[in-house]
Amino acid sequence: MAALLTGKVAFITGAARGQGRAHAVRMANEGADIIAVDVAGKLPDCVPYNPATPEDLDETVRLVEATGQRIVSTIVDTRDYDGLREAVDSAVADLGRLDIIVANAGIAAPQVWNEITPASFRDVMDVNVTGTWNTVMAGAQHIVDGGRGGSIVLISSAAGIKMQPFMIHYTASKHAITGMARAFAAELGKHAIRVNSVHPGAVLTDMGSGDMVAAIGRTMETNPQLANMMTPFLPEWIAEPEDIANTVCWLASDQSNKITASAISVDQGSTVY
Repeated sequence: MAALLTGKVAFITGAARGQGRAHAVRMANEGADIIAVDVAGKLPDCVPYNPATPEDLDETVRLVEATGQRIVSTIVDTRDYDGLREAVDSAVADLGRLDIIVANAGIAAPQVWNEITPASFRDVMDVNVTGTWNTVMAGAQHIVDGGRGGSIVLISSAAGIKMQPFMIHYTASKHAITGMARAFAAELGKHAIRVNSVHPGAVLTDMGSGDMVAAIGRTMETNPQLANMMTPFLPEWIAEPEDIANTVCWLASDQSNKITASAISVDQGSTVY
């Protein structure tokens, strides 16, 4: 059976580890070359988990190269519009084209509503919303110029379908991404570019490292009746990054060539009720 993405090039943000790395490796295994971007450094002060490192991004490069595909990696913050565009322009010049964008980079910060500061609200919105917009803007024109159509996948969250308790800024940002995907789908459709959002539930990544679990626990203690709002239908409470990557890869491929402006949940059923 032919690989799903042979000859294509995918631009992925937040690619140093977790879901971003899983997307890069999955797509490389399906024949795509990869443009990998990550901040690989300090995150905003409101984020309680450990940041990715340059060594994490190097490992993504190693794993993609082990598939036989090419990869161009850059350390850049998705909030840096000019830096992101320069990174993508340079990588497309090296790899020859762009077909797929996966706007994966994002942050989460558990905080009770009256403990969210203007700075933390702004940081979450800047990374999750502005960073996602920057990502699409850095790459979409290259897909248009290629004249072959393409696929853009914005990684939202179960919080972008339902909500996430004790994360008002995160929930707001992920709902914004849901709408952004639909709006881009409308305008880019004439170029045969499909745009969809993917909505993972809990995923086993380094977002659970550092003080994240303790921070979630502290917020839950303020209102325990909200603790089970994301209970899944399926037996598994948490997905692996590869589970999300399978869906994203399918959306990037021609197998989903009639799907656009859709919000695809990969959350074990946790947002249905």
